[in-house]
Amino acid sequence: MKQFKITKQILLLLLISAAVAYSQSAGNTGLSFLKYGFGARNIAMGDAGTALSNDITSLFYNPAKLTLTSGSEVLFMHNEWIQDVRSEVIGAKTIIFGLPFALGFNVTSVDGIEYREVPGEPITTFDANYFYGSLSTGFFVTDEISMGVTVKYLYEGILNDEAAGFGFDFGINYLLPIHGLTPSIVIKNIGSMNKLRNESTKLPTEVRIGVAYTYSLENSKFDFTGGVEFQKYLDTEDNHFNFGGEVLYNKLIALRAGYQSSFESRGFTTGIGLMWGSLKFDYAFLPFSLGMGSANLFSLQFKF
Repeated sequence: MKQFKITKQILLLLLISAAVAYSQSAGNTGLSFLKYGFGARNIAMGDAGTALSNDITSLFYNPAKLTLTSGSEVLFMHNEWIQDVRSEVIGAKTIIFGLPFALGFNVTSVDGIEYREVPGEPITTFDANYFYGSLSTGFFVTDEISMGVTVKYLYEGILNDEAAGFGFDFGINYLLPIHGLTPSIVIKNIGSMNKLRNESTKLPTEVRIGVAYTYSLENSKFDFTGGVEFQKYLDTEDNHFNFGGEVLYNKLIALRAGYQSSFESRGFTTGIGLMWGSLKFDYAFLPFSLGMGSANLFSLQFKF
């Protein structure tokens, strides 16, 4: 009964936070680079990382799941997005005083943006640059329930204008009595930015609720993982469901696929993973419609 009361209080806290964020987020948001996933494994599985992240990438999706990791990890991801958007993302995690702590860094740039004062040929071109640095940790509230928090420093620079701000993520993860079944909930990007020239950019605050299930066949070298999550950006009326799955053979090679609903220009995702000891390489491929091209993402991870 005591555990049930704790769970209710935690969920109530998240719902209140979501309501506050919603009341502050009327209109459109910017800082779209905060919407990009972290780790090619998660992105290949429909970006359902709130449910499916199981390593250092939890720092981006749900810091509460850092409690399920052990040892130290580093991860580097290169993102060749569409429309000349590129990102370099780095994550590092270790255990300090029995708690997991993770640092994350994202540098995103958009090159060759044309500048015009009147219709016709551009006067010049310029770049847009974005950055965040984050610190995450998680801890167990009970034997089954863990909570996590992330604080982010944010920066954007467009032409001659610059702005900075802070954002916060809060997450919960629950280990159900059914082995391998894990639900999660997170609210991300609560915060604000300084003014960029005349107006402050609004953060893309979102809520994700997901569940993942992992199953290993007896007397077999195959492991199966699947998950689904509901994603809601609080400033818009559109909702998304992200689905993903993975087939892992002999802890050596993984095949992955996913689907993201209600996006105009994308849906299916796919990718592969290769493991060799403590080293892991992941690749994700996202085809876009409407003539926008495709995105290719690579990540390299080392655990020690």
